[in-house]
Amino acid sequence: MKRILECRASDFITFNRQDLVDSIRKAEGRTVMAEVIPTVQPLYPEVTNAELARAFGADLILLNMLDVFHPYIKGLESHALFGDMPGDEMSDHPILELKRLIGLPIGVNLEPVDFLEKSSEMNEVKRGRLASIEAFQKASELGIDFVCLTGNPNTGVTNEAIEQAIIQARREFAGVIIAGKMHQAGAGNVLDRDAYIRFVEAGADIILLPAPGTVPGVREESFYELVQELQSLGALTLAAIGTSQEGADVATVREIALSSKRGGADIVHIGDAGLSGIAVPENIQALSIAIRGRRHTYIRMAASVNR
Repeated sequence: MKRILECRASDFITFNRQDLVDSIRKAEGRTVMAEVIPTVQPLYPEVTNAELARAFGADLILLNMLDVFHPYIKGLESHALFGDMPGDEMSDHPILELKRLIGLPIGVNLEPVDFLEKSSEMNEVKRGRLASIEAFQKASELGIDFVCLTGNPNTGVTNEAIEQAIIQARREFAGVIIAGKMHQAGAGNVLDRDAYIRFVEAGADIILLPAPGTVPGVREESFYELVQELQSLGALTLAAIGTSQEGADVATVREIALSSKRGGADIVHIGDAGLSGIAVPENIQALSIAIRGRRHTYIRMAASVNR
């Protein structure tokens, strides 16, 4: 199995769940995940935010706020004028078309809302964004490679609900399962050791933790200890920048990235709140260069999807 650093579009289309996990593990902490919002106006309307994130060095693309029952990716419309796929067909298969354009694995956030904890002040979550049996089945039909069970701000996602969603996802979804919290999401403890261990036992492949320096009190030392324990249980770990620091200066992003790597994270994630549904593109590139240098960053940026 190749390291994800060396994988190209022709490799990814053959991957199953275990292949993707193994390729990330072999990269030794040098994997970049960029989260984007596909339903808002892209930073530049001529391309999708996913294409832009890939162009600046991302290995994995995570779609936030996508309704799996009504998937829509803004920016594909302009491609319909010039591409091979008619506009109506693209609207029926937007995930497959986006995968063809970027040549990378694509995931989606699904939110395990705990309705016992949810209050009237919390934000409503559409059915197509909720972690449910039907949503997991639909994600498989769409060709999604991984699901991320987490919560957007003020949605009432709890660790208990995440655990139950992992169990359902393992039955219904064939791809990689990521689970954890980038921030509080309206309920529960953001860094709960016992909950994260239960997530691994329930079947999560990758445990998501807030990167050191993103959530108050999450320090590199405690992050490292938890990462070591989770990895000893067989899970991969993901350090998330999900607190709008994706819109900070390059130096801040670089510091968080290196702290995450010192902490042992297998994947460093950068969120979608930098500009219009995407991190500041230069910050994606800076994160990538910080954890793996110009060589692997530039190769990912330059490699054709026809390879």
